[in-house]
Amino acid sequence: KLWFLRWVREAVVSTQSTGGISRDSVHKRRKTGGKRPIVRKKRKFELGRPAANTKMGPKRIRPVRTMGGNRKFRALRLDTGNFAWASEGATRKARIMDGVYNASNNELVRTKTLVKNCIIQIDATPFRQWYEAHYGVTAGRKKRNEEKTEEEVKKSNHVQRKVDGRKAESKIGQLLDDQFNTGRLYACVASRPGQSGRCDGYILEGRELEFYLKKIRMKKSK
Repeated sequence: KLWFLRWVREAVVSTQSTGGISRDSVHKRRKTGGKRPIVRKKRKFELGRPAANTKMGPKRIRPVRTMGGNRKFRALRLDTGNFAWASEGATRKARIMDGVYNASNNELVRTKTLVKNCIIQIDATPFRQWYEAHYGVTAGRKKRNEEKTEEEVKKSNHVQRKVDGRKAESKIGQLLDDQFNTGRLYACVASRPGQSGRCDGYILEGRELEFYLKKIRMKKSK
């Protein structure tokens, strides 16, 4: 029984190795179009692995042993990430709400797949709270016009002077300000979820935000 099980295991491994994903160039033709003779078998260093296809959901990460004993982290499910607000120099952990645009494939938007450089929507609450604490001004025109019913936290004179001094610099772009009213911000994923196991990125603003809003509108109009 033992030898039979060992033989079955070796047979399965051999079929997987021959029928697996390969990144070699041995099978490719010459520049002139002629076929090249294959003089060797596949090598371990030429292997490829299936795509992670990271989806939105409770965090689920699997480590993968790679060449040299190193490790990659396959993110199968992610629901949060660290996002930077570049113009303000602030970074906060935010919840991923939705996937809205992908330049490479619309199918990745439909299936809510998280990949590098995809455009997503994140929760605006952590950044709105930071903005209010830092500048003493509410982000978003609607909320700014509403009467404040909550009691303000008392601050020392020193802290109050610092906050008042920052108010002159508290200017947000019109498009970004409108997003704070909806409670969601557009962000771009800068990390590689299938390699690092993280979904980190930055908030879109300025010309880049205008560009992607135009792309999203064009996609909806089709």
